[in-house]
Amino acid sequence: MILLLGATGYVGKEFERVLSLRGIKLKSLRRAQIDYTSAPHLRAYLAANRPDFIINAAGFTGKPNVDACELQKEETMQGNVHFPKMLAEVCAELGIPWGHVSSGCIFSGCFVEQGGKWIAEKNMSRDYIRKIALNEPSRLKGFDESFTPNFSFSDGPCSYYSGTKALGEEAIKGIGSHYVWRLRIPFSGTNNPRNYLTKIQTYSKVYDNLNSLSHLEDFANACINCWLNHVPYGTYNVTNPGFISTRQVVDMVKKILKIDRDFVFWESDEEFYRLAAKTLRSNCILDSSKLLCAGITMRSVEEALADSLSRWE
Repeated sequence: MILLLGATGYVGKEFERVLSLRGIKLKSLRRAQIDYTSAPHLRAYLAANRPDFIINAAGFTGKPNVDACELQKEETMQGNVHFPKMLAEVCAELGIPWGHVSSGCIFSGCFVEQGGKWIAEKNMSRDYIRKIALNEPSRLKGFDESFTPNFSFSDGPCSYYSGTKALGEEAIKGIGSHYVWRLRIPFSGTNNPRNYLTKIQTYSKVYDNLNSLSHLEDFANACINCWLNHVPYGTYNVTNPGFISTRQVVDMVKKILKIDRDFVFWESDEEFYRLAAKTLRSNCILDSSKLLCAGITMRSVEEALADSLSRWE
């Protein structure tokens, strides 16, 4: 039996749906049933029920977006650092393996090929990066799991949310048997305020940048397959291979959904941060080849986007 924590959230609901569709025995534990953020309560429940595996999709992301985390720092730290550390310790004590949903937003930028060398570039908004992405995309590559997060409290500046997600990974490192699954800008074919494709269609102005993305169903299936296929424990970037610009996504939205309107973009980072955002945003490319080498495949980001839009509801 798989025990799911955080089943009421956007990502947790997808895990619940996918596990049910696949006929995998599942128990969704909600805090209304038991306060699983309390170590004694959690320990007693796990000792009595002995799940084979635990998926932790609980965490604090802020609503409607990460700007809220700047005002709710205690809740953000508790949900993203203290709770996963406690969960790791209890699971290690009881010998229960588990998987933790983390975030790719602990990185900023990508690597750029220049003169035969790969150079790290932290600012994805620079004009030369956009030109390379448009004309020579093979000259850009993402951060793999061997790199230390560079959008974190130890390598800032960063948003408070991103800082806590990086700290959460650090807090559970080396404790018991677990996976760390990095999600990056989730999307699907179902309209939802948390869906990247919904956000793009509802924003009065759209912020353009380059990013890796994660199709939500693909993400859930890949994570579940890590456990079912006995993939080695560790950290995995669970993103659809490739990267894409917001403008490219907007073009796909207009074409596939047949939307006949002009999308307005923020003219610059300066305008966006002055008028729309209270904290810095992560824009980055992640390398998901470690997941592929482990035998877990995901569709390209373009294929997943096109499929989501063609099934839009």
